[in-house]
Amino acid sequence: MDKVNKCTKISVIGAGAVGATAAYALTLDGLAEELVIVDVNKTKAEGEVLDLNHGAAFIKPIRIIAGDYPDTKDSDIVIVTAGAAQKPGETRIELVNKNIKIFESIIPQVTKYNPNCILLIVSNPVDILSYVAYNLSGFPSERVIGSGTVLDTSRLKYEISKKLATDPRDIQTYIMGEHGDTEFPAWSLSHIQGIKLEQYAQDNDFDFNEDVKSEMHEKVKNAAYEVINKKGSTSYAIGLAIKRIVEAILGDELSVLPVSTLLDNYYGISNVYLGVPSIVGRNGVEKPLKVLLQEDEAKKLKHSADMLKNVLNESYLKENKKIS
Repeated sequence: MDKVNKCTKISVIGAGAVGATAAYALTLDGLAEELVIVDVNKTKAEGEVLDLNHGAAFIKPIRIIAGDYPDTKDSDIVIVTAGAAQKPGETRIELVNKNIKIFESIIPQVTKYNPNCILLIVSNPVDILSYVAYNLSGFPSERVIGSGTVLDTSRLKYEISKKLATDPRDIQTYIMGEHGDTEFPAWSLSHIQGIKLEQYAQDNDFDFNEDVKSEMHEKVKNAAYEVINKKGSTSYAIGLAIKRIVEAILGDELSVLPVSTLLDNYYGISNVYLGVPSIVGRNGVEKPLKVLLQEDEAKKLKHSADMLKNVLNESYLKENKKIS
């Protein structure tokens, strides 16, 4: 199987730090023949496109334009990064009402011109907005994907690799649940090339106790807040995460990624988007994988789902459409 089958077109809605960096990552890997960038600030979008096009001599041929929604017509993937940015000290959930209103204007425009696309939602709070996009678009759930905990999982691999002095690419682990404060590491599923982390640490004289695990969890959970406090926004790592998800879709890789997807009786959880290991291919989410969680991990997943449902019920769903 080829690594990537080129698509005709990818569109990015939002030319802020995340959207622009994602566009840059996509051009570096030659994942599209055409890239459209749309932003309410058209001058900003034009500037990003001009900057990207000035690198034409160093990348595979690609048509990059700044446009409006009609220009996105017939995109294979539409990546939505638009929305109010998370401010220092602000949680992702606190963004919800602002960004739901923005999505209510964006999603109908996207679906009008791209009825067959895959929607990749990145704007925060990503799990809430993925559900909103699913509801507004009328698309089947497999074609509405949130970036989920793909980035958080990479952050955890980085923390483990520092502690255990190993290549992060050799680490298998997941952050699951909300992309936010109720996320949790699935330690029971974590290993280094088949060797449990605890055994690897013991064999190599590294300290890896519950306190160390808790410290890693806190670092991952608070990573975005730290970056935002220091530089104003996150961009590089999420740009790479977006590129990885797009690569899996276009290459029909059937890769296992912890994207945010609509759950249906997953550990008893339904009607909510959460980050869980899922098979990702040309149709979007082929299916979420029912990984074997320990009892305390399943409870944490349920807690994450309950919190998100409460937010949805309070901020978006009508009284007669509330979910449970």
